[in-house]
Amino acid sequence: MTTAENRRQVLYWRLLARLFDPEEQATLESGSMAIVGDLDLPAALLDPAVSVDTVVQRFPHLEAEFEGLLSGADGAGQDAVRRAALVSKLLLNVFGTGSGNVTAGQLARWQTDAGWFERALGCRPGALRGRAAAAGAGAPGAAAAGAGGGAGAAGDDPGGTTAGTAPGTGFDVNLGPALAAIEADLVSRMHLREVLADPRLAKQLTPSMSLIEQLLRDKDNLDGVALANAKALIRRFVDEVAEVLRTQVAQASTGTIDRSVPPKRVYRNLDIDRTIWKNLPNWDPAEERLYVDRLYYRQTAKRITPARLIVVVDQSGSMVDAMVNCTILASIFAGLPKVDVHLIAYDTRALDLTPWVHDPFEVLLRTQLGGGTDGTVALDLARPKIADPRNTVVVWISDFYEWKEQAVFDGMAAIHRSGARLIPVGSVSSGGQQSVNPWFRQRFKDQGTPVLSGRIKKLVAELKNFLAF
Repeated sequence: MTTAENRRQVLYWRLLARLFDPEEQATLESGSMAIVGDLDLPAALLDPAVSVDTVVQRFPHLEAEFEGLLSGADGAGQDAVRRAALVSKLLLNVFGTGSGNVTAGQLARWQTDAGWFERALGCRPGALRGRAAAAGAGAPGAAAAGAGGGAGAAGDDPGGTTAGTAPGTGFDVNLGPALAAIEADLVSRMHLREVLADPRLAKQLTPSMSLIEQLLRDKDNLDGVALANAKALIRRFVDEVAEVLRTQVAQASTGTIDRSVPPKRVYRNLDIDRTIWKNLPNWDPAEERLYVDRLYYRQTAKRITPARLIVVVDQSGSMVDAMVNCTILASIFAGLPKVDVHLIAYDTRALDLTPWVHDPFEVLLRTQLGGGTDGTVALDLARPKIADPRNTVVVWISDFYEWKEQAVFDGMAAIHRSGARLIPVGSVSSGGQQSVNPWFRQRFKDQGTPVLSGRIKKLVAELKNFLAF
């Protein structure tokens, strides 16, 4: 047996081990990690918690390799080993669903992975699951397939085969019902819907960021009492976070005083200590009296020109925390005098949410979490809003894993050169964790606009220093 065959077997033995037992086998894991490294493939291929969508987004050159991956021959030598690594990623993510409760985020991730699996078979994303649902309308799998949002009609298959078969792949099994059954199982393990349908149980839920993420992802599948309870939980969480952020905004520094403006000579601005100190030479020891020949006043001048704040938020699946925090923060600044706030959310499409910026609850209900990341569509919305660059700050919150890296950076660099203040932010969370594309991080640093730490307090301070209210 050749070395390539041995390495290929290690990858497939690891796949089988993880499918039947979620616990890692140290020898197989370390061996697989070494093989993937030698092939110059990302370690994320071995992590079932990382979606194929995320892998392709961060390593775009792999997209072509996943396309039609299961519709061709195995190849030989290193090509066969490389193919085995990619196939293992697809099969583990689609069929290694484990057990226990499922979050809306996990369901959404599985649906995108299933779409890549279908593309690897030469089908349209959702085609196999769509036909399975149509063939078994009324069965549990039908509702699950509909939740995937990618269901196709019976004629969507380019090969025109029977329901659920994979055209031109050499697979004899009927994969459509199998995928639909897995999706139905994931949906059935999302007990949150049952809880929301019971007002008594729903009131016992404690709003948290993870719960809000599930509600936002699953809101389109809720109705009636369940939807009303979900909205009430989102409203409670928004109000709680808003109260904390208002305190942080009130406590943050307000920037430097504008000393080019003479102080207003009124009693409330009188600087008693400085006046006494400056007039000490006029002290008369005999009469024990201080003669004051000049009064000194504090300078309190602040910005009087309305400032424009443009907040651009990446609403892809990895940025839920930022989306929630920034919509609330934008609403707080929108309520302050002399601040004109605009809010844009984007993934592969951009939404101008400015009409609802005063109500973060409404903003969150209008967002659609997930999808890819294309900052050029957000740039097209943001640029016309920069009417007075010197009086504008653009806050861009994202992990900056973009499909069109150079085009997005060039657009941001143009905003910076125009004189507007550009503040790139890696994330906005209470803990401050952030994962930022190193390509963007270095270029922002070289430009003089380094990526801000993810802690929201730092962003609040930066904004108050610029707005100086």
